[in-house]
Amino acid sequence: MLRQLNNIKNKARAMTYAFLRWTEKWTKTDMVYLAKGGFWLIFGQIAASISSFILSILFANLLPKETYGTYKYIISIAGVLSITTLTGMNTAVVRAVSRGHDQTVIKALKAKIKWGTLGGLTSLFIAYYYFYIGNTELSVGFLIVALFIPFMNSFGIYDALLIGRGLFKKIGIFFITSQLIAFLVMLITIMMHGSIYLIILSYFASWTTARLLFLSISLKKYIKNEQADDSSISYGKHLTFVNLITTISEYIDKILIFNQISAANLAMYSVAVAPVEQLKVLSKNIKNLIIPKFSKKEEIKINSSLTPKIFKFLLALLVISILYILCAPLIFKIIFPRYTDSLFYSQLFSLSIIASASIIPISILESQKKQKELYLINITTSIIQIFLILFMLYFYGIIGIIIAKIITRFFELLISLTILNRKYYVFKKPI
Repeated sequence: MLRQLNNIKNKARAMTYAFLRWTEKWTKTDMVYLAKGGFWLIFGQIAASISSFILSILFANLLPKETYGTYKYIISIAGVLSITTLTGMNTAVVRAVSRGHDQTVIKALKAKIKWGTLGGLTSLFIAYYYFYIGNTELSVGFLIVALFIPFMNSFGIYDALLIGRGLFKKIGIFFITSQLIAFLVMLITIMMHGSIYLIILSYFASWTTARLLFLSISLKKYIKNEQADDSSISYGKHLTFVNLITTISEYIDKILIFNQISAANLAMYSVAVAPVEQLKVLSKNIKNLIIPKFSKKEEIKINSSLTPKIFKFLLALLVISILYILCAPLIFKIIFPRYTDSLFYSQLFSLSIIASASIIPISILESQKKQKELYLINITTSIIQIFLILFMLYFYGIIGIIIAKIITRFFELLISLTILNRKYYVFKKPI
């Protein structure tokens, strides 16, 4: 009986392999690689999206809007401060490990913690400011942030090690487990006690603990040599500098809404963008597949064969956007009954899903270490987004911010494709 089951299993694998190879005639892509790696990355991201979505439902239905808005404000400031942990270092480590420089992970970890202490100190100053003006809630919140900033994101460097070695199944398992730990801790905290202090503490403590656990496992099992690439540390700092303005532009909308309008309006805005952002996160897994693959390739091999892949990806994102617009009324009626005012904002914002296709050209440029081009894309796009958000918020309020973000993301898609084409002639050959 066992032998028959093994035969059936082997036949199923062979048929699946043959089918994937057959589909390559249409996709012009290594579908076996994509299926092996993409399955676990997508599965992990689906689990993350589901858990985040459930938490959003709990926040929206069990907590006052002001508490939810305050939570999103503190997390947004923490997101900006996390840039001090050299957030661009992970991409550089993926590239180094894929080239056989495993020891780069250790050097990168030390650098991330070292620089992350600046973020912790900054959060302490913010905590003191709010204590000085009498806002104890925010003061304690940022004190908690200060304790965890140097470590939470830094411990996540193990992810870059696993991606660089192509261990996508292990990445998925670790990511899903981390999500489950954080989700359960947050769920218990919200259900048992609605204190903003405990919610913030449970968020940072659960993620930091989970990442430390999997960092320890990864360093023991997957560091295979003593080779280090010092240039990757420098490259990681360059990528972080590139991401500096990008990170500010990513969180400035929430920071401005909290300070210029109200915490309740920030809660409404957060509910509007949350489902769309979760859908867009799925496309970011493409980056984890592209960078290891293209890091091993010579520039000459990156050519017009990418053109149909990019257009098919755009078409898929368009379909997802349309489906969301159609389903959103039912979603908000059932899941977010207290936030029906957010429905139109959410439908409008879903147009930005299409622009997520920019992940392909940007990831290719990162894999080829094109620092100048990445500077141009990130800095230009971020400056435009910050300017548009400030302008549109002043004249049109929340809907102005959403329109500003849509315009910016399509601009990022356009400029990244243009630069990729000039560098590798993806859409046309030189005359």
